[in-house]
Amino acid sequence: MRILKERPFKLMQDPRFVELMKNPHVQKLAVRAFRLRGRVEGAIDQRVQQMAGRLNLATQRDLRALHRRIRHLEEELRETEERLNAAEGLEEAPAHS
Repeated sequence: MRILKERPFKLMQDPRFVELMKNPHVQKLAVRAFRLRGRVEGAIDQRVQQMAGRLNLATQRDLRALHRRIRHLEEELRETEERLNAAEGLEEAPAHS
C-alpha cells in the first residue's frame, strides 16, 4: 500500500513527466479525466444512496446527519438544564422584604 502512495510522487519528480505535463493537450486531457472521474463518482454515490434507501440501510451520509442531530439535541438539553437550574436557584433565594 505504501508503494501505491509513493509512486505518484516519484512520477511527478520525473523530468519526462514534467515535460509531458507542460503540453496543453495533455493538460486538457488531464482536466477532462478528473471531471469524468467526479461525474462517475457522483453517479455511483447517487446509485448507492438509492439502493441503500430501497434496502432500508443507513449510509455514511445518514450517520453524519444523525450525529449532527444528536449533538444539536445534547446542546438543547444542556441549555434547558442550565435554565432549569437557574430558575430553581431563583426560587430557593429568600425574598427580601
